[in-house]
Amino acid sequence: MSEKELGKKWDRCLADSAIKLGTGLGLGIVFSVLFFKRHTWPISFGSGVGLGMAYANCQNDLRSHYLQHRSKKVTHT
Repeated sequence: MSEKELGKKWDRCLADSAIKLGTGLGLGIVFSVLFFKRHTWPISFGSGVGLGMAYANCQNDLRSHYLQHRSKKVTHT
């Protein structure tokens, strides 16, 4: 993997992390205000879920170079 490809993957990871963290935070705030009488745990939970999803996506993206891709076998009948 070249340095340029790695840089692009890191940029995607950071952008994805920011989007998912912001979305989780926003949904946590909405749920906290509307449903849970302004408790803070929905905000923390939403942020954690967003970061966890972003971490999993980054991990898969960075590992994809090292995974062996199988070609599908074509069977003729």
